[in-house]
Amino acid sequence: MGYINSTYLLVALSLTVVFACIGLAIWSSRKPRVNTKKVTVTGGLARSQEITRDQKWNSDFILSAIADGVVMVGKDNKIHLLNPAASDITGWPPSEAVGLDFHNILNLVNEKGEPCALLDHAFAKALATAQPVRDSNSWLATRGGKRIPISLIVSPVVSGGSKGAESVVGVFRDITAERQEEAQRSEFISTASHEMRTPLAAIDGYLALALNEKISKVDANARKYLEKATVATQHLSVLFRDLLTSSKAEDGRLASYPAVVELGEIVEQVAEAGRFHAKEKGLELKFIMSSSDGTGGGKVIRPLYYTYIDPNRMREVLQNIIDNAVKYTAEGTVTIRLTGDASVAQIQIQDTGPGIPAEDVSHLFQKFYRVDNSMTRSVGGTGLGLFISKKIIELYNGRIWVESELDKGSTFFINIPRLTTNQALEIQKKQAITTSPLDS
Repeated sequence: MGYINSTYLLVALSLTVVFACIGLAIWSSRKPRVNTKKVTVTGGLARSQEITRDQKWNSDFILSAIADGVVMVGKDNKIHLLNPAASDITGWPPSEAVGLDFHNILNLVNEKGEPCALLDHAFAKALATAQPVRDSNSWLATRGGKRIPISLIVSPVVSGGSKGAESVVGVFRDITAERQEEAQRSEFISTASHEMRTPLAAIDGYLALALNEKISKVDANARKYLEKATVATQHLSVLFRDLLTSSKAEDGRLASYPAVVELGEIVEQVAEAGRFHAKEKGLELKFIMSSSDGTGGGKVIRPLYYTYIDPNRMREVLQNIIDNAVKYTAEGTVTIRLTGDASVAQIQIQDTGPGIPAEDVSHLFQKFYRVDNSMTRSVGGTGLGLFISKKIIELYNGRIWVESELDKGSTFFINIPRLTTNQALEIQKKQAITTSPLDS
């Protein structure tokens, strides 16, 4: 009996050891692995040991291999580095370009071929402000006389003790192929949207006739289905309308008839219209007008914000943003403010909705972009409204942006150049003017 117990004990001990080893192996496999390779980090740039050891992977080799153009410009406005890709795009050999003023090599123009103002040049801005500058709207006039669209980002090189930029590095690429693809997509969307509007209008008309009790008799169930079909058709009509508008906005075909307009009147009218929809949801909509001009004699002076805009386009923008604020706010207040200073009129549209995640804010004005959460999925939309709004505001040299905090709400800001009373009167006298005086 003692022999048998010893055998069982030996087997039990062996199994215990085996299971312990298996458990250790499983635990080891699940344990996060530590990177044992040596990594060199210099100025935030990480390099593996192999790259550090092999001299062929130096910066000259990498810059020569990059397909994008890379240019370094110093405080003296001269080019100090130009890689092969930049040479191919500009048409300037590196040996000739280095040492010349960057304006001669990087000759930026607009789509019409008009030269970029000296202070508006991306490289000049980055040198002056020591801030990164992005530009996807300029064209590069090459040495051979060609004009090509480019995407450009210029980053300042700032040393530890200095306040300004010692130099700037620009990275750019030819986006001709992308522009052609965008034009084809835009043409397709424009054509399809235009062709679909006629049959949709016919369907909507026939549905309206079917729902008209004086013309046709339908039972309650059929009426319910027809009403749902009407809502779906109207939603589709809005989608095609937005697609057509966004297509026109992209290629510069958006109709605009600017005139001298007192912005306060338009904002007040749109706010009044939005108050009805807010009331339906149990929300309060406030309109507040303020000014940095101050008061006189203890009496509040209502400021006049003269601007040079198309009033119908501005109403379109305001209605879109106010409608969004009402749609996405479950309870609380939507506040519309009009304020400004001598040179800018600013509209603020603030809500107490769920707010926008920080990672979505920078993408909010992109075409078809929508914040993905339960509320946006239930409310619906095309993802084109803010894209179109941005394009419209930019027509009048304005700016639109948003500031938001989760669970606290969002505020949309619109800045429009403000005219003085004398400027407004002068423009009204010159009805023959075909371009905005704000462009000069």
